[in-house]
Amino acid sequence: MWQASTHPTWQPSKLPFDLGPATAAALAVGLLVAAFVRGYSGFGFSAIFIAFAALLTNPLPLIPVVFTCEILMTAFQARGIRGHVDWRRVGWLLLGAAIALPFSVSVMVSVGADTARAVVSSIILLMSLVLLSGWTLQRRIGPLGHGGVGVLSGLCNSAGVGGLPVAAFLSAQPVEAATFRATMIVFLTGIDLMTLPLMWYGGLVSWDTALAAAMAFPLLGLGVWLGGRRFLSASPTTFRRFAVLLLLALSLLGLIRAFFGG
Repeated sequence: MWQASTHPTWQPSKLPFDLGPATAAALAVGLLVAAFVRGYSGFGFSAIFIAFAALLTNPLPLIPVVFTCEILMTAFQARGIRGHVDWRRVGWLLLGAAIALPFSVSVMVSVGADTARAVVSSIILLMSLVLLSGWTLQRRIGPLGHGGVGVLSGLCNSAGVGGLPVAAFLSAQPVEAATFRATMIVFLTGIDLMTLPLMWYGGLVSWDTALAAAMAFPLLGLGVWLGGRRFLSASPTTFRRFAVLLLLALSLLGLIRAFFGG
C-alpha cells in the first residue's frame, strides 16, 4: 500500500502515488502502448499495463486507475461498436462476475506488494498460455457456461486482469472479429464499474486515483484512436497473437521480479 502525504495541502508538483519522474514517464509509455492494443483488439489494456507496472512499482494502487481509464476509453469507442455487441453474452458474463467480485477484492486488498505482483503475473501467465494454445470449444456454451466464465473473470478482476478469461473463452468460439472486440469492450466497462466501488470501500481509491486518470486521459485518446484506425485496415487476429506474446513476456518478468528481485 502507499503512504499518504504528511503535508497538509496538496502540492501540484507531486506525482500520484509518490512516483518518481522516471517511473512515471515509463508508465506513460506503457499506458500509450496498452491503449493502442485496446483500440485495436478490444482487450489487453489492463493486463498489459498492470503487468508492465508490476515491473516498476506496487501494481495494486494502479488497478483502480486502469479501471477508470478503461471506462473512459469506451467513450471513445462507443459509437463504432454499438451494432456489434452481443448483449446476451455480456449479461450472463457480468452476472457471474458480480457473484465473485466482493470476495476476490477483499482478498486482494489485504496482500502486500510482492504478493500482489506474483498473483497478477501468475494469472496473466496462465491466461496468456490458454490464449496462445489455440484452444477451441467443441460444443455450444449456454447461459450457465457464460456465467461460470464470468465468475472466473470476477476472481481475476481484483488483480486487474478480468478480461483475459473472457478473451480466452470468446477466442475459443467462432465469434466474428468485430463482435469479439465490441463485446469485450462493453463487458470490461461493466465489470470495472462493479469493481471500482468495492475497491473504494477497500481503501484502494483516493484522490491520487482521480489525478492519475486525468493525467492519463490524453494518452488514452491517442492510443485508442491509433489502434482503432489500425483495426480498420488489418486483421485483429494477428495482432491479438502479438498482444498475447507481449503479455506472456511481461508476466514472466513480473514473476522473476516477485520471487528473485525483491
